[in-house]
Amino acid sequence: MHNLLHLVNSWSESQFVQTFGSLFEDSAWIAERSAPLRPFDSFEEMMQTMIQQVLGSEYEEQLELLRKHPDLGARISMSSSSVREQAGAGLDSLTPEQFKEMQQLNSTYTSRYGFPFIVAVKGHTTESILDLMRQRQGRASQQEFETALKEVFKIAGIRLQQWLEEHGQETESGQSSSKSFSSMNVSYTNRAEKIPEEGDI
Repeated sequence: MHNLLHLVNSWSESQFVQTFGSLFEDSAWIAERSAPLRPFDSFEEMMQTMIQQVLGSEYEEQLELLRKHPDLGARISMSSSSVREQAGAGLDSLTPEQFKEMQQLNSTYTSRYGFPFIVAVKGHTTESILDLMRQRQGRASQQEFETALKEVFKIAGIRLQQWLEEHGQETESGQSSSKSFSSMNVSYTNRAEKIPEEGDI
């Protein structure tokens, strides 16, 4: 772990961004702002630093980050990470009925909140995702905005875990880093002064 962390800390900013820019969907600016803050004492600290770059950004940047995520179950071009994640939850083999309902739920959700429904799909099934989509319809805009950001953080943590596993690493605690990263206690202090309510978006 320490050898790999030392290597990451010694990389050029461009190499750091090239490697970790995709942890957050099509949003390399997060890695760009995190790179100068090295050295990190752990990969957990690195992930927390990246999360804080999001939480410290303007509302418009946070909204754009959410909007970078593809609709679940959509038959469109998306990042390789999203393709693997959605396939792992069975979203690449929906029945016609499931596909129709997911499209309808996605459309209703996006129309209401101004960004797509986001959930870290690892560990979910198609039915559990559909259940979540039904449950989260109609919640207050600020509550759903914060939930969506937290799901984005979970997704980034899982992607970092996969990268670490590819390099034969574990977290400092020795447990699965996807579990530790996704369950990190994130203090939600949003720089954005106001998250628009329904009708403001």
